[in-house]
Amino acid sequence: MAMARTQTLVQFSDELLGRLDAYRARAGRSRSDVVREAVERLLADDREAEIDRLIVEGYTRQPPEDVWGEETAKRLIAAEPW
Repeated sequence: MAMARTQTLVQFSDELLGRLDAYRARAGRSRSDVVREAVERLLADDREAEIDRLIVEGYTRQPPEDVWGEETAKRLIAAEPW
């Protein structure tokens, strides 16, 4: 099923446009296809970074219980038959 698309005007410097055209020519793709993929990758990377940030924030607020922390180590050492 084809997705609805909206045309968007984007302005590039001559240098950036030249690099884009060189890339798309080598890849045999259209400008739109290359730009669309680049934006999708950028947004996917941003989403992953945001998820990572939220995970770190969550663990900062509620650190996981350290099952091998100092108290556990003391109990294990005390239980040794030496």
